[in-house]
Amino acid sequence: MPRSKDGGGFSGPLSVIAVVTIALGVVVMVMAVSILGGFKGEIAGKVVGFGSHLTVSNYASSPIYQETPVVVDSALIAKIKAVDGVRHLQFFATKGGMVKTSEQIYGIMLRGLSANYDTSFFSGCMVEGRLPNFSEPSGLSESKPSNEVLISNTIASRMHLAVGDKMRTYFWGGDTYRSRAFTVSGIYNTDLTEFDELYVIGDLRQVQRLNDWDSNMVGGYEILVDDFGRLDATALDVLDKLPYDYSLQTIVDAHPALFSWLDLLNSNITLILLIMSLVCAVAIVSALLIMIFEKGRTIGLLKALGATNASVRRIFLLKASRLILEGIAIGDAVALALCLVQKRWHVITLDPESYSMPYVPIELSPAIFLVISVGALVVCLLALLLPAAYISHISPAQSLKTDN
Repeated sequence: MPRSKDGGGFSGPLSVIAVVTIALGVVVMVMAVSILGGFKGEIAGKVVGFGSHLTVSNYASSPIYQETPVVVDSALIAKIKAVDGVRHLQFFATKGGMVKTSEQIYGIMLRGLSANYDTSFFSGCMVEGRLPNFSEPSGLSESKPSNEVLISNTIASRMHLAVGDKMRTYFWGGDTYRSRAFTVSGIYNTDLTEFDELYVIGDLRQVQRLNDWDSNMVGGYEILVDDFGRLDATALDVLDKLPYDYSLQTIVDAHPALFSWLDLLNSNITLILLIMSLVCAVAIVSALLIMIFEKGRTIGLLKALGATNASVRRIFLLKASRLILEGIAIGDAVALALCLVQKRWHVITLDPESYSMPYVPIELSPAIFLVISVGALVVCLLALLLPAAYISHISPAQSLKTDN
């Protein structure tokens, strides 16, 4: 920290205040952007985990309890997989039903997954038990489907179900209903209320049998992409490969409320960055002005000895730049420590029902620290141009006058 070398001067304490203010500003900006990145990553990851980046389905309308199927076309699938940016393609189908126990009835959606489905998301959300066993490699065989299902912690609590319990479920189809006795193999929890309250994860072949579909019929294709930032561009490329009677929906279009909330957070973070940048600029400008006022006689003496305005300005700008860099370095160090503590121990918790996660998430990225540090430095240096210009107005004759 800088210390005052001038007995009764104010520039030393004010320099300390400027450094502390810049450091706090950098901490707030880094933490704000890191938390926003963490929120966006967590929410997008959970929503995509329940579905995918892109969903191909039949364009025709269908009743809410039963989808209109699409055919598993190997030629079409090959075309989609060849699109630049497509990472994985998998199959799914959903069927509305009701879980009945001796005490109550609860409406659910059975989400049938193929054996090639990427279940890494559900593996990371497991609370108890294990994933259902989809033994058939293709997931589209005529063989006997698995009776195992994965239910959410919410459904398990409301229906008083545990791992290993039988879950009697009824599905409506046509003019009658069909029942299935599933076995709960595991319980998951995502903290996404709209999903946890609704979905039961099971075998795709169960949905095919309930709907009297052939083994090459599914509810739709789910497509995972390599780069979320190119989602719209990849969607257009995939859409170009689809038949006229197929529709394509992005994950953003499927869940507009969640992504609108994230966009609102973006606006709030932008406001925070602007305010903290202004605070940092005001702090360093105040410190530089006080230094110039206190060193007025010194400035006058230097000018009297032949120093130019530019050379004198350079001295004060270098001094102020050192304060800025010191504040940024301290701020980065404190922000990094706070981010590591939160990421490792989840010190700051949240209400899962309100925020869809139990703790404040952190995106720890070197790019965040670099961009904010460079941005803070540039803003502060630009702000110094105005007080530095005041040096040219200091007259050697006036500044060297004494009252003696």
